[in-house]
Amino acid sequence: MVAAFAAGLLSATTGVLPVAGMISPVQAEEVKTFTDTTRLVSVGGALTEIIYALGLEDKLIARDRTSIYPETVKKLPDIGYMRQLSSEGILSVAPTAMLVIEGSGPAETMDVLKRASVPMIIVQDQYTAEGITNKINAVGQALGAQDKAAALAEKVRTDLKAVEAATSKITEKKRVLFILSRQGGRLMASGRETAADGMIKMAGGINAIDEFQGYKQLTDEALDKAAPDMILLMNTGPDKASNDYSDLLANPALAATPAGRNKAILAMDGLYLLGFGPRAAEAARDLAEGLYGKAVQ
Repeated sequence: MVAAFAAGLLSATTGVLPVAGMISPVQAEEVKTFTDTTRLVSVGGALTEIIYALGLEDKLIARDRTSIYPETVKKLPDIGYMRQLSSEGILSVAPTAMLVIEGSGPAETMDVLKRASVPMIIVQDQYTAEGITNKINAVGQALGAQDKAAALAEKVRTDLKAVEAATSKITEKKRVLFILSRQGGRLMASGRETAADGMIKMAGGINAIDEFQGYKQLTDEALDKAAPDMILLMNTGPDKASNDYSDLLANPALAATPAGRNKAILAMDGLYLLGFGPRAAEAARDLAEGLYGKAVQ
């Protein structure tokens, strides 16, 4: 369940959980602004957050399963998981506009929607500060709210620079291991060019895994070499409020790492941590404080 939720937050950049049939921005129509936004559907938690942050939530009539913030968005009809969208479910709500995050699909569904003349704009997803502000501006342009988007993007940019300034004072960077899932004792961890990798860097940390892109299962040897100072998890799912990591520390290889010996484990909300939306600066600061404490306050 946790891995499935995380997959919904992660876009189809190189090496990130590739799924056949996902759509990318280059496949989208060259449309930048919708002509009718009275019945808007949003696919992608970060895009939905941006819509709310711009004060345009009244246009929304439906959302995908990764769009869970703010809480009120859950009252809207759910058209399904972003990578397993059904054309029938989407067409049933009669959208006049669809904002879709890069990596959504499958392509067959997108083809049906295109043939049905559903206006759609694909928004690129990049795990950098610039990527966040670009995303905000793209949503603003799509919805004809460029001025509001520019103001929001500037605020986010300023907040991110403040986090960068605070973490730049840290002389000993901590090595962080993000674990996507740990089912059956098998640890799926984040390598380069992932949302977790981007957030760790924004928070002034070092991704403990740099030998591969995307998410892969770790061997005991890889864990030993990674030598993380902190284990980072998502606290999404039925055990969201739990801080019982006995199953994780039961892994001898992980328990032997600096993080394991010190029981240095931090869990954060999945969408908050990996969404790279308007709250990204707050998430980066929270992660930085989890890593370095008062040194970044």
